[in-house]
Amino acid sequence: MGILHINAISNRLSLRPPQRDSLEILGRVCEIVSLAKDADPAAAIEAIKSEYATVEDFEREFPSLCFALATGVGKTRLMGAFISYLYLAEHIRNFFVLAPNLTIYNKLIADFTPNTPKYVFRGIGEFTTNPPMLITGDTYEQAASARGQLFDNPDDCHINIFNISKINSEVRGG
Repeated sequence: MGILHINAISNRLSLRPPQRDSLEILGRVCEIVSLAKDADPAAAIEAIKSEYATVEDFEREFPSLCFALATGVGKTRLMGAFISYLYLAEHIRNFFVLAPNLTIYNKLIADFTPNTPKYVFRGIGEFTTNPPMLITGDTYEQAASARGQLFDNPDDCHINIFNISKINSEVRGG
């Protein structure tokens, strides 16, 4: 089933070979590792190591992966492809994107906003009819009340985009 989603997403988003390769790796990892909240991270790392020898550790108490791509290859589009795959193939509905600075934060918000020039989901039909709800540091409060509505659609996709600098300043009381 995963390869059908990989082919569809790759074609719809016109992924470049390194992006498609990364999406295929994500798809394979999803096949061999449980995405359940109570999944065993030790078992997951061993399963991944059995197929991807360069993987050493998650560095967290939960499965986490890093994909290294050259500058200009399209990491933001790859994020869109990953979210599309996890939404369509794995039925995951909530995503968190953390920007390292304000410039990238603003770029991500623009790229995840429908009808913008570099919209990352252009061609993904499921997001044409029901675009993901974009939740940012500026819209978090109103999004929280919208998510609590009586008739919240269980198929809605929520993408939380936050800026590490803003989080750090708020933690320090700024």
